[in-house]
Amino acid sequence: MELRVAVLGAGHFGRFHALKAARGGGRLRLVALHDADPARAEVVAAECGVPALGAAEAIEAAQAVIVAAPTRFHAALGRQVLRAGRHLFMEKPIAATLVEADELARLAAERGLVLQVGHIERFSAAFRAVVAAQDGARAVHWEALRVAPFRPRSLDVSVVLDLMIHDIDLVLKLAGDVPETIEAVGGRVASEHADFAVARLGFSGGRAATITASRVSLAMERRLRVLGSEGEMNVDFLGRSLAVLRRGGAEAVATMPGYGIERAGWTDHDSLEAEQAGFAAACLDGVAPEVGAPEGRAALAVALAVEAAIA
Repeated sequence: MELRVAVLGAGHFGRFHALKAARGGGRLRLVALHDADPARAEVVAAECGVPALGAAEAIEAAQAVIVAAPTRFHAALGRQVLRAGRHLFMEKPIAATLVEADELARLAAERGLVLQVGHIERFSAAFRAVVAAQDGARAVHWEALRVAPFRPRSLDVSVVLDLMIHDIDLVLKLAGDVPETIEAVGGRVASEHADFAVARLGFSGGRAATITASRVSLAMERRLRVLGSEGEMNVDFLGRSLAVLRRGGAEAVATMPGYGIERAGWTDHDSLEAEQAGFAAACLDGVAPEVGAPEGRAALAVALAVEAAIA
């Protein structure tokens, strides 16, 4: 069984969504594409072999809709999709404000429709390796780093909603909780919004997380460090390496009798394909989405609090 989908927004990531759905091999079948820029819509639609339509016509042609437009349009397009009775995949963040996020969640619940939020890192092989490597250990501190050189896109939002929100979502998943305190610093360098930010989240029981994000860095880095009852986990996402210091680890540490290091990696898969497959399963099989409205709202709430702390 296939799910007929339309994509609203043919920018950088919307194009990726459209091409992935158009190429088949999964359970999604792209049937229409829309963009506020008709010329761009025509180009991407031609790549995908589907018609470029107005927003209402694209929604009408589909059973489900992927919204990949700029954040300021998320609420209006999401309302339009849900009121038409179509399932909704909303690229992150779920909306620009918590009021808008709550409205979309309410509309989806009232109509019995799927609302999945595009936190794609949840579907990566790397994050699944991190979850598996925890193996019941109790973590008390997380340090996440996500920095990259400047690129002139997504400048309508701060680095918090652009990049940091990915790691906010992952930390919330690993912590299984929402923070009790939020502190942050950041600043503008190349845009009208914060281009770098460092946030400290305080959780119950004295647990904490430090999350750093920058889109004006000299080089790209993506790392995660976890400290807990077993020792330390250190992950280099770009280098595809994971090392865990734990009791009984295979690579003995001479200065720590009984402890050793275990090293691992992972075989990458197509995270976007996995994310779209999860959306299809939610729509066609009734499987709860990995990242639904509650998770999307929680990440947005923390991100907005970080922005407020910076301001």
